[in-house]
Amino acid sequence: MSWEESRMPDTMKKRVIAKQRSTELKKHIEPYLSARPRIPDGFNHWSKILERQEKIKKHFNVTDEKWNDWHWQASRRITSVKTLKKLLNLDEQQLQAVSKVGERYRWAVSPYYLSLIDPDNPLCPVRRQSIPSWEELDDTCGQDDPMAEEYTSPAPAITRRYPDRLIINVTNQCAMYCRHCQRRRNIGEIDRMTSREQLNAALDYIRRNEEIRDVLLTGGDALMLSNENIDWLLTELDNIPHVEIKRLGSRTLVTMPMRVTDELCKALEKHSPLYINTHFNHPIEVTPAVAEACGKLARAGAVLGNQAVLLAGVNDDPHVMKKLNHELLKVLIRPYLIFHAKNVKGTAHFRTGVEVGIDIMEQLRGFTSGLAIPTFIVNAPDGYGKTPMFPNYLLSVGRNKVTIRTWENRVMVYEDHCVKKD
Repeated sequence: MSWEESRMPDTMKKRVIAKQRSTELKKHIEPYLSARPRIPDGFNHWSKILERQEKIKKHFNVTDEKWNDWHWQASRRITSVKTLKKLLNLDEQQLQAVSKVGERYRWAVSPYYLSLIDPDNPLCPVRRQSIPSWEELDDTCGQDDPMAEEYTSPAPAITRRYPDRLIINVTNQCAMYCRHCQRRRNIGEIDRMTSREQLNAALDYIRRNEEIRDVLLTGGDALMLSNENIDWLLTELDNIPHVEIKRLGSRTLVTMPMRVTDELCKALEKHSPLYINTHFNHPIEVTPAVAEACGKLARAGAVLGNQAVLLAGVNDDPHVMKKLNHELLKVLIRPYLIFHAKNVKGTAHFRTGVEVGIDIMEQLRGFTSGLAIPTFIVNAPDGYGKTPMFPNYLLSVGRNKVTIRTWENRVMVYEDHCVKKD
């Protein structure tokens, strides 16, 4: 402190110190502020997306009304190389890859999600998630079922890995089949809804096991069910006294936001408390259409959370992940989890080292608001569940004190004054 500062009143000295600290904090955010304009998002690219939608509408000779009908979107998923060639700038080698991979792994893309692809960018994160590539055939270490779901199904359609909650797999259908899908073994060649007989067997299992308080409907995509079937399932769960909350797992907010109709919301609003976990992986996926759908769901009483997957070439960058989480909060979605990509056959090109995810968490904690910080998860082998991964902030534990590392890498001793000393 200078001589002049030492002569200041205490309040002024504190203000000087606060301003110095403010300058330090600004320096921490400068790298992100510099990178942010170069990261595309669905709002600042919306005009380009609309242009691409017009091209797709022209190809299908479809009206705006039809385009905004989720039934039309689902029935017109792009599944042929011939159609894809007309709508994307793919060379012959890339088209051959789509065709060859398609012989082993099913693919389909909704017209809406296709419109998010930058046709001139071969590294487009949306394209990487949705269009097959040769890399899928190069995976020699992946597994069909790395989470051992086949061994954690005590009743039809159920997956149970935890004491008080379970999954009901209600369909194998999705609006778009992600190239990193953890359940690609279940996709098959045709869409299948879980039969009412199997669903009733799953519900009977829940009724018999009173410790189950939380049920997740997923698949596939739970919102590919009809409004009537969703309403029926949620009503059945509401009528089980020990079921406290219901969750829906769906990526339609990302891949087909027009699925969120007024009729769907009327069905959902009857079943509070209801949580919807969605799956955004890049800021370009967060569009005005998504914002409109999220607003409807929020007004219907649904609580929205996001479960991203850490994907090489898509979001394995701290700035991209930070912007994704900021964009999600703006449309009423709370970032909930980031999953380390699972060891699924055909997805090795998406997997990063675990340390990449830990570094991203290191660059989120303290650098942005807590609401924008999800939990990074590694799924334990053989179906033993989610394991949170954190940077190491606790360096040592001593007698009535701990040594900690702050988000700025300051090593400090914290005196645990509440502990009685002998």
